Amino acid sequence: MSLFDKFEALARLRSALGDDKRPSSVATPMDEVNSATSAVIAGRRVVLAGTNNYLGLTFDAECRAAAIKAIESMGTGTTGSRMASGNYAGHRELERALADAFGWPAGIVFSTGYQANLGAISALASAGDTLVIDADSHASIHDACRLSLATTIRFRHNDAENLDRRLARLGEEAKRALVVVESLYSTLGDRAPLREMAEITRRHGAYLMVDEAHSFGLFGARGLGICEELGLLDQVDFIVGTFSKSLGGVGGFCVSRHPELELIRMASRPYIFTASPPPGVIAATRQALRRVLDGQDLRARLWRHVHRLYEALARLGYRTGTEEPGPVAAIVFDQRDAAMALWQGLMDAGVYTNLMIPPATPSGLNIVRISLSAAHSDEDLGHIIAALEKLSLQQPQAPSAAA
Repeated sequence: MSLFDKFEALARLRSALGDDKRPSSVATPMDEVNSATSAVIAGRRVVLAGTNNYLGLTFDAECRAAAIKAIESMGTGTTGSRMASGNYAGHRELERALADAFGWPAGIVFSTGYQANLGAISALASAGDTLVIDADSHASIHDACRLSLATTIRFRHNDAENLDRRLARLGEEAKRALVVVESLYSTLGDRAPLREMAEITRRHGAYLMVDEAHSFGLFGARGLGICEELGLLDQVDFIVGTFSKSLGGVGGFCVSRHPELELIRMASRPYIFTASPPPGVIAATRQALRRVLDGQDLRARLWRHVHRLYEALARLGYRTGTEEPGPVAAIVFDQRDAAMALWQGLMDAGVYTNLMIPPATPSGLNIVRISLSAAHSDEDLGHIIAALEKLSLQQPQAPSAAA
C-alpha cells in the first residue's frame, strides 16, 4: 500500500499523452518564448495558439517598461501578505483603477485569478448562506464552495430555467444566496445567458457574481466584459476577473457596486495568508489596464481573426463547442485518439494548441482548444488555417459540423 497507488491511472494516462521523443501534450515545455505569439518547443519555432494572451500584452513595450521600473525601485517581491508587509501603494492604486473603470466603489486585488474566486466567494458566503453555481464552473469556483461553510447547490450548465427553479425552492432564503456564473466558459467557448440569469437572480432577491476571466478586455465599449456589452452592470453585484488573460500578467480581482466588499479583507483566508503580487506585476498590470480601456484597435484586430478562424472551421467541417464566434475555439471529438491526432498534427505543423481530455472536460468530450490573440499576424492565421485544412482529411474520426 502506498500514498501513490491512487495515481496509477494518471501515470498510464500521462504515458499515453507523450513520451521523451516528442513534446507532451500535458504541460508542454517551451524552451524559448520569443513574442506573444511565437516560441521554441523541442528545438523548433511554433505559432502560439493556445495561451489566452488575447490582446498580446505580455510583450507590450510600455507594460514591460513599467515592470522593469517597478522592480528597479521596489524589488522583485513583497515577501508579505496585504495584511502584513505586502500592502504597497501600487496595489491600492490598481484596486482603485479597477473599481473606477466599472464606476463602482470597491475593488480588491488577489495574488492569482484562482484566488480571486477562492477568496471572494468563500468570504462572501458562509454558514447559513447558499451558493448557487453553474455545474460546469471553473475549478476555482468549486474549490471556493468547499472552503466556504455555505450550502452549495448546482444548476445545469447555462440553464436559466433550472436556476430559476433552484432559487424558487429556497424561498425567502434566496435573499442570502450568491449565484455564481462565468460569462464566457473557456473549455467550449460558450457564453452564459446573462440577461435571463440576471433577471431571475434579481427577482428572487439573490446576489449575482459573474466571472469575466476570459471576456475581460474583449467585450464591451471599454473592454470590461460581457456584462458591459449587455448593459448589465447595474444588475450584477460582483465581478471577478484575472490578470493572466487579456492583461498579460498574473493575479486577479473582485469589484463590486457594494462598498461592503471591502470588509472581506478581514475574512478572506486566501487574501490574508498569501503574499501579495510583486511590484513588477502590479505595475505592468496597471499599464495593461490602461491599454485595455483604450484598446478598441486591439479588440478589432482580435475579432477579425476570430471570425476568420470560425469561418474556416465551419468550411472544413470541424465540430466546435459553440457556433457563436469568440476568442476560444474548441474543436470537439468523442474519441481521445482523434483529438490527440489533431493536437499532434498541429504541433508537427508548427502550431501550439491545448489538448483537453476527461475528466477535465464536460460531458466526457475530448477537445483541441485554440485561443487567438490580437498579436497574431494575418500570416499566423493563414498558417493555422492551412494546418487545419491539411489535417481535416487525416483525422481517424472525421470531424463533423456543429449541430
